[in-house]
Amino acid sequence: MYGNPFLGGLSSLPLIKPGRSRAINAENPTGEKGMGGMAASHLGPSRKGSPCIRDVAPGATATLAEIAGPGIIEHIWITVTDRTEADTFVLRDLVLRMYWDDETVPSVESPLGDFFCNGFGRGCVVNSMPIVVNPTRGFNSYFPMPFRSKARITIENQHEAPIPALFYQIDYCLHDELPEETAYFHAQWRRQPITTKGEDYVILDQVRGAGQYVGTYLALTALERYWWGEGEIKMYIDGDEEYPTICGTGTEDYFGGAWSFATQQNGKTVENTYNTPFMGYPYYSSHDDSVHNPYHNDDTPPMRGFYRWHIPDPIRFRQDLKVTIQQIGVYKKGLFERQDDVASVAYWYQTEPHQPFGPLPGKEERWPR
Repeated sequence: MYGNPFLGGLSSLPLIKPGRSRAINAENPTGEKGMGGMAASHLGPSRKGSPCIRDVAPGATATLAEIAGPGIIEHIWITVTDRTEADTFVLRDLVLRMYWDDETVPSVESPLGDFFCNGFGRGCVVNSMPIVVNPTRGFNSYFPMPFRSKARITIENQHEAPIPALFYQIDYCLHDELPEETAYFHAQWRRQPITTKGEDYVILDQVRGAGQYVGTYLALTALERYWWGEGEIKMYIDGDEEYPTICGTGTEDYFGGAWSFATQQNGKTVENTYNTPFMGYPYYSSHDDSVHNPYHNDDTPPMRGFYRWHIPDPIRFRQDLKVTIQQIGVYKKGLFERQDDVASVAYWYQTEPHQPFGPLPGKEERWPR
């Protein structure tokens, strides 16, 4: 059976599709045909004997999948605890990495929570097309992730205590070949704990090759008072230098909102979070009420998490790409330059090889305020 493995949608469901479906989890860690659910439990043979990886030690790296291609990863599901007795930032302490073909440096590198639009080490519900997070911390990705010869997915535990249980499933399809124009999935996390006044925060840089930019996750902690969301996002495409080809009109505009996301209810200003297929504001917290520790002050600066998927409108590039966003606010006297704490994940597809990412900050440098 021949055809394009990327064709999808409800209208294609009656069509017989190419490929061979497989899944990797702790019940079938190699994904081999006819080898699922072989582990035994006290219930007997093949009765939920290996539902997860247990006790991932501090400093250890768990390999979730190592797959020979060609193929396409179609769905990833992961869930873990978000805290241990040692600390509360498991979702920032676990590092997700993905490698395609014979890469020695990752094409995906991000704290686990942030990759799934759950920044700040805190879980929240996300209901979008490529990323879905269901109660409680059911992390799902539907980004297609093609590979020609090999795919490898790992999670490194940089937390100071063991992770008692790591649950996961990776659903993929093996193919005889992939279309010549197939590009590879990439995602990179960055953070600037205090942005530089008057300088744009860099979401993505040093991309060389052809591809398309498909999404942004932004985790913003406001460090100054007044409205923070006037910064414009910029896309520098194929040789742009001083000025970009695409420049937006404001932060809330880029994420599909308007007028500061706020409404008046019973004389009070209410912050409206939302989830839609391509744009969302799933997380808002003006204080961290989930931390109750005598050595912590529960009051934290306001934290907001946003996503924007360029799925119907990918940003296409042929040579290079850079993505930035300004830190600009407004108050009664007008616009002003701000300094805030900004973290982000950029999602894109490109031809390989890619430029190696800069060093991932250490776990303490990744912790939220």
